[in-house]
Amino acid sequence: MFPQFAQFTDFGLLALRLMVAVIFISSGWSHLTKAEERSKSIGMSKGFTVFLGAAELAGGLGVAFGVLTQLAALGLILIMLGAIQKKIFVWHTGFWGEKTYGWHYDSMLVVMNLVILFTDGGRWVLMK
Repeated sequence: MFPQFAQFTDFGLLALRLMVAVIFISSGWSHLTKAEERSKSIGMSKGFTVFLGAAELAGGLGVAFGVLTQLAALGLILIMLGAIQKKIFVWHTGFWGEKTYGWHYDSMLVVMNLVILFTDGGRWVLMK
């Protein structure tokens, strides 16, 4: 319907990458700087929470700058699949959630990272 918008594909992919990066960098930073508090809230050890925070931070930076973009997106997908698994099978949270957030948000981040993975982040990347 609007073929002229196709010329903005790389801009759209960059915007998508930056949004994903903001989410994961801020979450990773929180896991790293508030590891004790975050470990209790997610029911994991402090050591795993620090690992998770470092992985989120590294993946977010990789996606943002376009450095090993597909590997970064794949890592972030695995993190989100772990979060979805925990919400469904451990916390018994519904898709939309009831008393807390559901896993609809996590699913959306999986799909956003799939787009990044399948497109290699577009042309505006530093390193493929």
